[in-house]
Amino acid sequence: MIRVGVIGYGYWGPRVARNFHSGTTRLISICDQRADSQQRARTDYPDVRVVGDPTEIFKATDIDAVAVVTPVWTHYDFAKAALENGKHIWVEKPFTSTSAQAMELIEIAERKGLTIMVDHTFLFTGAVKKMRQLIDNGDLGKLLYYDSTRVNLGLFQHDVNVIWDLAPHDLSILDYLVQGKAQAVVATGQKHLNDFEDMAYITVYFSEKLIAHVSVNWLSPVKIRMTLVGGEKKMLVWNDLVADEKLRVYDRGVHMNSRNGVYDLLVSYRSGDMWSPRVEQAEALSEEAKYFAECIETKQNPINDGHAGLRVVRLLEAATKSLKNRGCEELL
Repeated sequence: MIRVGVIGYGYWGPRVARNFHSGTTRLISICDQRADSQQRARTDYPDVRVVGDPTEIFKATDIDAVAVVTPVWTHYDFAKAALENGKHIWVEKPFTSTSAQAMELIEIAERKGLTIMVDHTFLFTGAVKKMRQLIDNGDLGKLLYYDSTRVNLGLFQHDVNVIWDLAPHDLSILDYLVQGKAQAVVATGQKHLNDFEDMAYITVYFSEKLIAHVSVNWLSPVKIRMTLVGGEKKMLVWNDLVADEKLRVYDRGVHMNSRNGVYDLLVSYRSGDMWSPRVEQAEALSEEAKYFAECIETKQNPINDGHAGLRVVRLLEAATKSLKNRGCEELL
């Protein structure tokens, strides 16, 4: 059984700890420097060792893996210390603050034969699994576009902008579904309440005319989690906020025939049935925790490994550069 230490017991930490406290892993220790968080951890897990110094987790001989659930600017230092002490790592998204940091962590892990998993939780939802299955089976045909909206009122961050906070979800899903190299990124946005952009629009260009658009916003009056994926054969809509029929597949599309020239283009519209495929209902974070233990034990490479984390960080870096230059295209 994989023995885990968790660093960080703030917003996401308790959920991570709960999922590593059962199943194929065993929660050994929780670390947080704040006294109130330490007390909460002791109340939640009387049988778990609670500490204030992360070094105690890095040096512990009864811990195999470390989950880093702290602000992104701390990820590199904590993850590097864990790897250098022979621990596998599970790191909250985004993986690191820079691609250089990510590459160094990947090199250390590969040299030591350790596993890196980045918390791209949505890859383990039933909806994303089904979307990948539909794409792999060719049900959608050649992909044309990916369009996602992830907006709500808050939670405002004080160390990163809305791109680094919300966009990793969609960029990791996009990376998993498309599995093709992005060519360029364009991003625009604006700051309204502090020194960080609270709304932004990201466009990612791929080869063969595939385009992706991601809208992220902390200033929306309503919460929306909606994704549209268009293919030549079929199109789908994923609404993550509904209880039933989260995923809908539409047999709709457009076909163009050309006879003698551009003025003879014939456009035909196809409007067929809509169906809602069955989607797994298991908790994504629980599935991810089990998968982490499985990857360590079998020495298999996770789908959300360090390289996947690196690709997302590179997209975030490019989007940030474009944002600062008012939407100038950044090549990848």
